Amino acid sequence: MAQPKPRVAVYADIEALPENMVGEILFGVLHAHPRPAPRHLFASSRLGGELGGPFDQGRCGPGGWKVLDWPELHLGEHVVVPDLAGWRRERMPKLPATAYFETPPDWVCEVLSPSTRTVDRTDKLAVYAASGVGHAWYVDPDARTLEVLVLTGGNWLIAATFKDAETVQAPPFAAHCFALDVLWPGDE
Repeated sequence: MAQPKPRVAVYADIEALPENMVGEILFGVLHAHPRPAPRHLFASSRLGGELGGPFDQGRCGPGGWKVLDWPELHLGEHVVVPDLAGWRRERMPKLPATAYFETPPDWVCEVLSPSTRTVDRTDKLAVYAASGVGHAWYVDPDARTLEVLVLTGGNWLIAATFKDAETVQAPPFAAHCFALDVLWPGDE
């Protein structure tokens, strides 16, 4: 007997999730995971703050970007929620009136956690490439690393890697540098 085709996830499946869950639809499959743990949030918030001043607000930096936390992206049939995303202002001069973004970002950052690591590094990366996102960063708070990827000819290439307290200066934000250990919580 033939197996029935699995049902394709729809946005209503995301809306039906409990409030403490984040939902994404990748290749017709619903992926749900809990909201980030404190170490994850710390790294994401600190990176957003580090890049927001010089690039989003133009404080001591070139400006020209919109950098946002947890935007919901509708990229074709896919619904994805990166930890951070950035758009060059010439590509997105004003924010959309919707609760989501249809314009693919120029840069995304995923803060890796055990519940999201596999999907972040496979399906989501494929969606980002197909949508023309030019840069992807992976922050791993447990390994204390940053991996910088650049989309070249439809393929992701590693442009740089950083660990511990190394100084980060990487595309597309190479006009600014910061110590990577600002992303790692101390003994607060």
